[in-house]
Amino acid sequence: MGIYWEYIDKNMNFDEITAERKRLLKKISSLRNNRDVIVYAADYSKNQAPISLTYDDLIPFYDQLSNLHGDSVDLILETPGGSGEVAEDIVKTLRNKYKNIAVIIPGWAKSAGTIIAMACDDILMDSTSALGPIDAQLSWQGKTFSADALIKGFEKIKDEVEQKNHLNQAYIPILQGISPGELESAQNSLDFAKDLVKQWLISYKFKDWNVHSGSGIEVTKEKKSQRAEEIATELCNHEKWKTHGRSLRIKDLEEMKLKITNYEDIPELDEAIKRYRALLSKSFDSNIFKIIETGDSQIYRHLNGQNNTPQKPQERDIFFVDVKCTKCHYVNKIQINVAKPKPIQKGYKSISEDGTVICYGCSEQVNLTQLLKQIEAKAKKPVVI
Repeated sequence: MGIYWEYIDKNMNFDEITAERKRLLKKISSLRNNRDVIVYAADYSKNQAPISLTYDDLIPFYDQLSNLHGDSVDLILETPGGSGEVAEDIVKTLRNKYKNIAVIIPGWAKSAGTIIAMACDDILMDSTSALGPIDAQLSWQGKTFSADALIKGFEKIKDEVEQKNHLNQAYIPILQGISPGELESAQNSLDFAKDLVKQWLISYKFKDWNVHSGSGIEVTKEKKSQRAEEIATELCNHEKWKTHGRSLRIKDLEEMKLKITNYEDIPELDEAIKRYRALLSKSFDSNIFKIIETGDSQIYRHLNGQNNTPQKPQERDIFFVDVKCTKCHYVNKIQINVAKPKPIQKGYKSISEDGTVICYGCSEQVNLTQLLKQIEAKAKKPVVI
């Protein structure tokens, strides 16, 4: 029986799944010499939700990071990618806090996720894990495509004009639709990702690479820079990978001469990570599309636009919820009591009798009826207003 089917067969409720996730995160930490563990995971299947890495993720990520106090960390990362600038912010924050950072890829970490991985001292994957190309993606005329493809397309038109001394009329609408500034922006986007990866490989991944494994010859700064340039260029090579979503597995990365740790070689760690990923998938069988968590706390992002930070298991009669106003985007802190009334804690507001709250930011009435139903189902107790 597979691990995922095993959990299906157990018919676990959400609280039991959450508790088991926490147990496994603590086990992973123990197996990894008690390193801190933080998770950033998005559900690939919920394309209707903002599953990409965005600025909205920074506050919950920083919040969960503040619960950790070690000097080394494992980041469990599952993401389709997103903003390279957000990836840079996350890396800088991790680097300011930790001496050593490893990334664990139980599934996929594409695009901006790959950029983050390149900033880590160690990358842990298994035979099914995948990183992806880091060629910047642009939106133009309602379509999304590679910045590299756009630039090379215009270079092809330019070369054709120079060779034939004539402009094909079919190109005129294309040329009218984009400015030189936009082409420069495409180049800058491409260079941004490539330069980040090169810089981080030299500073972190290669910092302890002092001798060549085969010959024992000393590795110079120039050699580190050359290797980093080769890897960054290969990751940006749209002509080779063809699509932005291409999966780059351990073999592909090792062919770039990038050292990867295959955690399948560590059976107990392999099982713990695979079990945790299966539970992530089970947790996403809900309206949750992102989970940012540690072994003791978590923040969920929901399809209904609400960020829910459940309490620890012993505090199930009180739920503290961050509700983001869809009009002004102000985050209202709400306390929801179940079973019996309880004092509203400082900094939180209560819900009205009609199941709504008034946004502090714009005075808009926010309806929480659906959220209250979910909490009642989870707590198996009625919400008390």
